Amino acid sequence: MEMNKKEIEKKFLIRYPSEEVLSLIDEKKRSRIIQTYLLSEEGITARIRMREYFDHVKYTKTEKKRISNISCFEDERELGESEYQNELEAADPKRNPIEKERLLLDFGGHIFEIDLYPFWKDRAIMEIELSEETEAFDLPPFIEIIKDVTEDKRYKNAKLALDIPYDEI
Repeated sequence: MEMNKKEIEKKFLIRYPSEEVLSLIDEKKRSRIIQTYLLSEEGITARIRMREYFDHVKYTKTEKKRISNISCFEDERELGESEYQNELEAADPKRNPIEKERLLLDFGGHIFEIDLYPFWKDRAIMEIELSEETEAFDLPPFIEIIKDVTEDKRYKNAKLALDIPYDEI
C-alpha cells in the first residue's frame, strides 16, 4: 500500500457522555467497530476493521505511518468479507482486538468521533480530524474534557490493544 493520505487528528479523554447527550445522537450516526491489529513492518501500524452500521457492514484495512503525535500518513482500502477473514490470520498475537461503539457528533462545522469502550464506564475518547495542524475548532461545551491526550501514546488504539490506562480522573 502506498501512503497517500495525511491524517491530522486531535484526541481527548472525556468523561463518559450522559444519557441525555447520548440520546441526541441518531442511530444512523452510530456504529460498532471491531479493530484487529496485524503483524507489520517496523514503523507501520496495520489494522483491519469490521464496522457494523445500522443497515450494513463495512470491512477495511488501514496502514498508518506516524509523522508526529498529531499526524500520520494513512492508506485505507475496503475489503470483502472473505478478504477480511483471510487478513485475520495475520493478527498480532500480542494485541487484543479493540471493540468500541463510535458516535459521530456534528458540532461547530466539524465531526467529532466519540469512542465508547466496554472496558471504561467513566470515560471515553473523542477525536477530531483537522485539515491542518493549526486549524481552529470549538469543543462541544456539553462534553466534559478530562485532558488532551493527542501526544499521549497510551491512548492510541494500537496501544490500547496492548494495555489499558486507568489514570485517576
